[in-house]
Amino acid sequence: MSEDLDKQKHRPIRSFVVRSGRMTAGQRAGWDSYWSSLGIEESDQKLDLGAVFGNSNPVIFEIGFGMGGSLFQMAKNNPDQNYIGVEVHRPGVGALLAMAGDEGLSNLRLMCCDANDVINHMLPDASLARMQLYFPDPWHKKRHHKRRLVQPEFIERILQKLQPEGVIHMATDWEPYAEQMLEVLDACVGLDNTAGKGCYAERPDYRPLTKFENRGLKLGHGVWDLLFKKN
Repeated sequence: MSEDLDKQKHRPIRSFVVRSGRMTAGQRAGWDSYWSSLGIEESDQKLDLGAVFGNSNPVIFEIGFGMGGSLFQMAKNNPDQNYIGVEVHRPGVGALLAMAGDEGLSNLRLMCCDANDVINHMLPDASLARMQLYFPDPWHKKRHHKRRLVQPEFIERILQKLQPEGVIHMATDWEPYAEQMLEVLDACVGLDNTAGKGCYAERPDYRPLTKFENRGLKLGHGVWDLLFKKN
């Protein structure tokens, strides 16, 4: 009994909840048809990114791509860049596999697991040109703020995986979380705010507007982008 309690005390805090839900026929077909070619299985071995993609193009790593529409557009629009997306929601992975596979994209790979495990065990140091985190769960209630992904320790681990002048790009539509992100990123001595200390960035052209975001903007809701470069 004491061993079980000890394990619970040391269980890592999760920044996500795995949502239940069955895959649609199209999502299941995407998984069955394309996971073998576009999926990466979780392991404790470092990835050889050159071997994964068959080239030495810059690698962009996105955490939590949802249903995948935005990441699909970026990969389609930028064939000279490689993309790895990590998502815990299986229907979202299936949906993006279907889109990418049907389009014949060769510069996109997907994982279905905890991004922290990928960062800790699978990503080589100094391997990423950019890390993307768009509209993560803001965990609105104060008692849940410890579950927010953007914490100083998380940023230090990401920094280690970035190439020199690699970029961290985040976006959120929840202003209190934007303020926390800005505070954490500005405090990291290894990063420079491309918009100037204490400032938010304009949305770069490479980040597509999602339907949800566009609807919110029409209603007057704010969206905050943060762009920081490794110095």
